[in-house]
Amino acid sequence: MGPDSYLDLVRRARAAVGVPVIASLNGSSRAGWTDFARLIEQAGASALELNMYHVPTDLLESGQVIEARYAEIVEAVCRTVALPVAVKLTPYLSSIGHFADQLVGRGAAGLVLFNRLLEPDIDLSVMKLTDRLELSQPEEMRLPMLWIAILSGRTKASLAASTGVADVAGVVKYLLAGADAVMTTSALLRHGVGYMSTLVDGLRAWMEEREIASLDDMRGMMSLLRSRDRSAYSRANYIRILGHYATP
Repeated sequence: MGPDSYLDLVRRARAAVGVPVIASLNGSSRAGWTDFARLIEQAGASALELNMYHVPTDLLESGQVIEARYAEIVEAVCRTVALPVAVKLTPYLSSIGHFADQLVGRGAAGLVLFNRLLEPDIDLSVMKLTDRLELSQPEEMRLPMLWIAILSGRTKASLAASTGVADVAGVVKYLLAGADAVMTTSALLRHGVGYMSTLVDGLRAWMEEREIASLDDMRGMMSLLRSRDRSAYSRANYIRILGHYATP
């Protein structure tokens, strides 16, 4: 799918539905990021997600240089378009909370946690690298859920949870951690687009059973800021888990 086809998809999606259409952009140069961001805005997108997908294979490239480049791109795009801009981050950063604050300072209105790097495998029968797409699994939720819980209530950016949502339980957990929005692709690829109704209806039923009136009432209930046991998010919990481990 080339750029023109994607821009046409944004136009058609905006015309077809009554909900906001958030476009996604992955660039390779500063000019590419800003030029295509402008075209996406002109195509009618309601908001823009910057998909920061970069594997640092250059051993001379420091984390500081990479983070500075990300921040510069975010600032340049935010100056170019009037759209709300969200940044889809990789979890492989030295200080996610600090970097999140930097991006917000450069204009980011939202953060998507996290991007999944497509990691290759080795086919031993033919001795070649393979790059087959694997859909996310529920056990992959824990890392983004950890950082959403840590950031919830402590950043001005909206937080979107990505990765591992397979059922209603996944949606509920992310919201309790503090997500403003919950994203899923794998579940819809597995079950079809109609599965979205199952997730929404299941969330509503879960809330009604517990007499929770609104999403605002439940959002962030289990976050670091509101948790009764903050050690669950720190090294103290690591020590406790090891101390209570029993061999199966």
